[in-house]
Amino acid sequence: MTIPGKVRLVEVGPRDGLQNEKEIVPTAIKIDLINRLSETGLTYIESGAFVSPKWVPQMADTPEIYAGIKRKSGVVYPALVPNDRGMEGAIASGVEEIAVFASASEPFSQKNINCTIAESLERFVPVIAMAKEHGIRVRGYVSCVAGCPYQGAVRAEKVAEVSARLYEMGCYEISLGDTIGVGTPNIIQAMLYETVEHVPVTALALHCHDTYGQALANIYAGLQMGVAVFDSSVAGLGGCPYAKGATGNVATEDVLYMLNGLNIETGVDLDRVVDVAWFISDHLGRKPVSNVANALKAKLENTMKVSV
Repeated sequence: MTIPGKVRLVEVGPRDGLQNEKEIVPTAIKIDLINRLSETGLTYIESGAFVSPKWVPQMADTPEIYAGIKRKSGVVYPALVPNDRGMEGAIASGVEEIAVFASASEPFSQKNINCTIAESLERFVPVIAMAKEHGIRVRGYVSCVAGCPYQGAVRAEKVAEVSARLYEMGCYEISLGDTIGVGTPNIIQAMLYETVEHVPVTALALHCHDTYGQALANIYAGLQMGVAVFDSSVAGLGGCPYAKGATGNVATEDVLYMLNGLNIETGVDLDRVVDVAWFISDHLGRKPVSNVANALKAKLENTMKVSV
């Protein structure tokens, strides 16, 4: 299959990234982060989650974030919505797109959202119906597509089954998440071979974690299969609070650097993304979890020393 000449990146840092921070990030910083990302050329920026503050306290200010950000024309600001109550919050905040979250692993579903996979899908029925009624698009997530911290390997057939169900329910796109980063290119491609039998490749995305340093290799494997949408997180923020050892999402800067090297069009400015990575990392008091962000800064500092 031909590698796509154009790729869409879905930035998940403000939601999937920051939700795992132990210290509550001020609302003003979150808003500034999203506004800065809006100026990089990114067209999809996941900005919050309408979930219970008891379970994800970092997302408690999601309504305030949507009220405060400068929504740029041509940019979509999706939110994670787990149930009909969250959907009501999303509607009230003027959200144009939501995401629902299922798992390909039964033990992970139980640990993560306290229900079976089948029960989780049933919960989405009224959510998707409400979204359709209000003209809101729905994106689906499937977690643990390569492995689960509780059951180990996950069958590709199960990933395909859950993906197909979400697609049938009305999700326009299914993001396949290697939640604990154990996937390798052969595992990812085998999973995609099975899944594209049930869901068009044009409706699939990959969400890779870099726990074992395989994220970029897995993204390239996805490109070879025709996947043209990839989730990434500025500065490599985030991981999964229910998956021990899942050290983080692949950094947007690292993905961009590879795609640029492959002459694949993204419309995203790498230098601007690196600037945003350092902005949020400086606030968090640490370096970005990104080889590219650190390498470009070191290169700039060395150039400045030489010029002096």
